Amino acid sequence: MPPLSVLVVDDEPLARERIRALLDDDLEVRILGECASGRAAVKAIQDKRPDLVFLDVQMPGLDGFGVVEQIGAGPMPAIVFVTAFDQYAIKAFEVHALDYLLKPFDRERFQATVSRAREAIRLRAGQGDQNIAALLESLAARRKHAERLLVKCAGKERLLPVDEVDWFEAAGNYVRIHTRGERLLLRETMANLEGRLDPDQFARIHRSTIVNLRRVKELEPWFHGDYVVRLLDGQKLTLSRSHRSRLLEKLSTGE
Repeated sequence: MPPLSVLVVDDEPLARERIRALLDDDLEVRILGECASGRAAVKAIQDKRPDLVFLDVQMPGLDGFGVVEQIGAGPMPAIVFVTAFDQYAIKAFEVHALDYLLKPFDRERFQATVSRAREAIRLRAGQGDQNIAALLESLAARRKHAERLLVKCAGKERLLPVDEVDWFEAAGNYVRIHTRGERLLLRETMANLEGRLDPDQFARIHRSTIVNLRRVKELEPWFHGDYVVRLLDGQKLTLSRSHRSRLLEKLSTGE
């Protein structure tokens, strides 16, 4: 297979430099160029016809999804979206992106993405749409849940890994996040947040509470069929009867 031809699109020079530096280590990759805007990307894709595009989501003027729309699904080369925000992940796979890289990413994660992209492009070229569709479905299944949450903290926007969250609590139009002794606010409904979280890691235990299963230490019987959920840090939370059977199933199966 000839070298993988790649176009790098990001409005931040440091982000382009980072991707280029990682690609320079791969002898089976040929970098066709860089673009700092969506409109420049459309022209470069049409002129240079790369195999793969590392495409930033948020760009002024024309964003990454706008680039895909202007090129069209058929002529569009393979895409890896690159962004600091995980809320675009589902939409990215709806336009058949091969992967979704969350900034900041490490060398290992990047190399895995390039390897998967190379394999997907090979399948697309040599074995038709059925295999590539199966690969895309597999990638989407692994990447559809939020890995980080964008929260406001001390006047700044903070990217919080969901692994660090102990539990979530409803707070009016917000969700209060409890993480390592901190309490942060997220402007989102509990129902919407629950849909973004990995059900293998998080569980609703009460209409106002979602808990990280990895933080659960033990359950204690309480009144009227309710239980108390004790976390590793000693925090006690109420487990309502309506959520008890599902939580017990998750904890017992390790799902």
